[in-house]
Amino acid sequence: MQRSELQNYLSELLQIDRIRDYCPNGLQIEGRQDIRKIVTGVTASQALIDAAIEQGADTILVHHGYFWKSEPAVITGMKKRRIQALLQADINLFGYHLPLDVHPEFGNNAQLAELFGWPQPQPLLSVDPEGVVMGCTLPQPITSEELGEHIGRCLQRPLTVRIDCDQPISRIAWCTGGGQGYIDHAAAAGFDAFLSGEISEQTTHSAQEQGLAYFAAGHHATERYGIRALGEHLAEKFGLVHVFIDIENPA
Repeated sequence: MQRSELQNYLSELLQIDRIRDYCPNGLQIEGRQDIRKIVTGVTASQALIDAAIEQGADTILVHHGYFWKSEPAVITGMKKRRIQALLQADINLFGYHLPLDVHPEFGNNAQLAELFGWPQPQPLLSVDPEGVVMGCTLPQPITSEELGEHIGRCLQRPLTVRIDCDQPISRIAWCTGGGQGYIDHAAAAGFDAFLSGEISEQTTHSAQEQGLAYFAAGHHATERYGIRALGEHLAEKFGLVHVFIDIENPA
């Protein structure tokens, strides 16, 4: 397919124009026009770029791309080396941040619910954009210890932090990645537990003082599934070759 065709399709699918974000969503580095092989990964690190070049990819599709509002504008050092490698290999880089988090089918939050077997996830309407925090009622009440073990098994890695609560957990809310700041929204909405990728110092106090179970499962670990699902969808719909590359990251 053509690069412009892919760009237009993803823009419409992920509805990027309706979401205010901290980075540009869509094509970030322009490469070749014809696209046959896509590599997906969480972050456009040098390791992912090198692996995509080795794979002979035309395009890299990531959740964490470049040109964040808070980063320096100059292209030097690490940023220069990454962009230089992409340009020399003539590889397209597409990045989708919040639009990928919130998508009801391919989003990180939706895909995490599917991985864990959490039924009928619904967005918390108190949080914008809709879908950045989701919640559900579990099939049956479960202890925080049992739930933590289930999360770890599904992610195939130990939890970063588990804060237990006394009562069985019937309702859980979650936000993948750096979503720990939404724990108070979960408490206000009456959830028994909250899961995010990262944890901050104040998260512990919020959980303990409001009686919530809390699970920090890793930023990278909780955001591997949306970008992979999106790549698999593109391969099936357009007949592209897709390779998901998971660059190890303990965070």
